[in-house]
Amino acid sequence: MVEIVFLTPFITGILAFFLPKRAGRQLLVGTGTIHLFLSLLLWKNRPEAIFKGYFAVTPEGLLSLLVISLLFFLISIYTIGYLKESDILKENIFSGSILLFLSTMTMVTLSDHIMVLWIAIEATTLASAPLIYTHRSSASLEATWKYVLICSVGIAMALLGSVLITLAMDIGNVDVPLSYPALVSVAQKLDPLWLKAGFVFILVGYGTKMGLAPMHTWLPDAHSEAPSPASALLSGVLLNCAYLGIFKTNKIMYAAGLGDFSGMILIVFGLMSILAAATFILKQNEYKRMLAYSSIENMGIIAFGTGVGGLGVYGAVLCMIHHSLIKSSLFLSSGNILLGYKDRLIKNTGDMVRCMPKTFIAFFAGFAGIAGFPPFGIFIGELFIIVAAFRTGHYVAVGIFILSLCVIFAGFANQVMKISFNNFDNDSYDKGDSNKKVCLTEKASLVWPQYILLLTSLILCFFIPDTLYQTIVEAVTAIGGGLK
Repeated sequence: MVEIVFLTPFITGILAFFLPKRAGRQLLVGTGTIHLFLSLLLWKNRPEAIFKGYFAVTPEGLLSLLVISLLFFLISIYTIGYLKESDILKENIFSGSILLFLSTMTMVTLSDHIMVLWIAIEATTLASAPLIYTHRSSASLEATWKYVLICSVGIAMALLGSVLITLAMDIGNVDVPLSYPALVSVAQKLDPLWLKAGFVFILVGYGTKMGLAPMHTWLPDAHSEAPSPASALLSGVLLNCAYLGIFKTNKIMYAAGLGDFSGMILIVFGLMSILAAATFILKQNEYKRMLAYSSIENMGIIAFGTGVGGLGVYGAVLCMIHHSLIKSSLFLSSGNILLGYKDRLIKNTGDMVRCMPKTFIAFFAGFAGIAGFPPFGIFIGELFIIVAAFRTGHYVAVGIFILSLCVIFAGFANQVMKISFNNFDNDSYDKGDSNKKVCLTEKASLVWPQYILLLTSLILCFFIPDTLYQTIVEAVTAIGGGLK
């Protein structure tokens, strides 16, 4: 039952490569529906895997799986309308790759073995690379190679980190399977020096895929060049998958009594990422790259909260869930902006409130949510992280954290206002003038997925089902003493 959740999109993904050009559209929605149904069954029943020790239903994995499944289902609906309006020629390659991408990300969430998780995260790189190269331009080719090369170097470092953890087992005379629960149970016996070295390499390796600075350089190009449905998955889901590898390894560090060491490193990388986003977002002239730097910021927030521990980890998980929902909505809205204005430069857009009012509502609400306005969940998560940081005495770090968030908000707000309200003479459009742009006819499939994502985020701010809350608590209890 567990394995079939990632095998289903794998089979349909292979099938999509051999189907006629447009047949993959229905296959995307069909697979998304089946995947969501299977994920809900998994959430309810929580069965054991056939290959125990390699795959398991864990609290943190379930959280990511449910987010992945919901996002893919809604993104697949959006993709049908997007493909009708866009100029993607190789639709069968796009559909097949995005389904394989779903399969590999699902495999990450269900992996409970240190090497199987590494294989699954590496597979996400191979599955998603063709998505970045969809438009077959020189810029997309450069972004694809940068993505593959940088992430491959990172994943190689994560492999080295995993090997170092096995070395910590050998020196400590520990003989257990390489599953995460087994490693947590014997963490006190592992050699601390090599365990620390292994964590550093895993953090740098998976942190590259997660988009932590200074290993983040692939992310703005990849998100900018990929079609918007792919960008939504890259930002809303893929980054979380890389975070899972760090999260699980951090549990081992806390069990070994090395939580202060791993926490401080996470805080440093988190602040570096937030500062990098603050630096680049102020002068950003492309809206998709702006959203990419916002993702770097949010990954920094999540890393910072995880490093603080306790209540901060709970805030980090809340930020992870709400970032996925809201940022995916923003990238889908950016797809509408690109279809409507046919330009990625902010200076060549404007007056979206009049030209595309439905997209404007989704985009502006997404901005409010991702910027941390109450009552959206990002605000609640950040508040928990700040409270936890003050409680643990990280006064300088939390001061930098708050100041950087204010700078990012100012830069983000400035660009959003330009896109939404700057003058744009759409009424004077002339087919003979290539400098004019035509705004998009906003079909239901191009706007309602964003609304549902934002509404889901908003509902979770006021009401968290008990099963969801308990799952979050189970996931974070092992790090920093739980919700203290």
